[in-house]
Amino acid sequence: MNLLLKEIRRNPLLWLLVFVPAVFIVEHLRPEAGTLLFGLSILGIVPLAALLSRATESVAAKTGDTVGGLLNATLGNLTELVIALAALRAGEYMLVKASIAGAIVTNVLFMLGASFLLGGLKHHSQQFNAAGARLQAGQLFLATIALLVPSAAGGGMDAPDDPFTQTLSLCLAVLLIAIYGLGLLFSLKTHRELFGAAEHHGEEEHESWPLGLALGTLGGVTVLVALASEVFVASVQEAALVLGMSDAFVGFIVVSLVGGAAEMASAFSGARKNRLDLSVGIALGSATQIALFVAPVLVLASYVLGPSPMTLQFWPGAVAMILFATVNAALVSNSGRSGWFVGVLTLGVYLTFAITLYLLPPR
Repeated sequence: MNLLLKEIRRNPLLWLLVFVPAVFIVEHLRPEAGTLLFGLSILGIVPLAALLSRATESVAAKTGDTVGGLLNATLGNLTELVIALAALRAGEYMLVKASIAGAIVTNVLFMLGASFLLGGLKHHSQQFNAAGARLQAGQLFLATIALLVPSAAGGGMDAPDDPFTQTLSLCLAVLLIAIYGLGLLFSLKTHRELFGAAEHHGEEEHESWPLGLALGTLGGVTVLVALASEVFVASVQEAALVLGMSDAFVGFIVVSLVGGAAEMASAFSGARKNRLDLSVGIALGSATQIALFVAPVLVLASYVLGPSPMTLQFWPGAVAMILFATVNAALVSNSGRSGWFVGVLTLGVYLTFAITLYLLPPR
């Protein structure tokens, strides 16, 4: 605990933790102040993300970058899962699907591209394990096909209640979860020697926390991030009207960026410290987990929690963006080497999507 207090004292960014209780106090006293809650929730999530990043570095130092990246992606995606389950119970299936697609695109393009850029600005050239990146890009491509088939077979979003689409989505959800589990077995057990970190000269700027403190911090901070994210999502619609943002931009870009803030802090910090395997593992691992595990779990959960079964039938624009993001990830990660301009190219694709969605007129 003393190490945690010491970290908070020495890091000015963590002083923003005072906004975390402020979020819940304002939510209780003035729940109608949507724009104020929007700003406070962002100010609260940012230091929580930094704290989560610090704890993840300590875990990765003891378990390796592969396991550390997987753990961070899992805890980071817990936020998206909690938000999606709340929307699922309310029958807001379009919001659920927008958050899924947006999280995949944001992780694959923004998080990965910014990691390449930030790491490349400090280090002339960086290396990472190309085998792990190719495996995750392949899993993402499989997930994209699983989203494309129901959308194409169902003829868009015109008949989401069609029995054929529901049955197909249910079968694909079970298939994707099984493949995700086998992928973990392959990379962490039977062929783990292929997925170790590439050689690098990482920088350890701070003393590593004990594993118990790091895991406890990860769990506690993840819960706080999930609670603050729920406040953010509840207030984002009102803030979007005030700030002139379209619903598509909010769902795909804003919610995904804030929901993934914790993972991004860890990925960016790892890249700056020349631990690009950790950054790539978080970015692609998080996207893969959302596509192969979170989305199918939400389909299965809709049979219990939702007013009707949810399908894997996405609108064509969402599937196209996921497909382009997956192809881009496969291209930039194939060589196992990166420089700052690779990050610029990846961010360029993301900004193309973001600008289009921002300027998209409301339907």
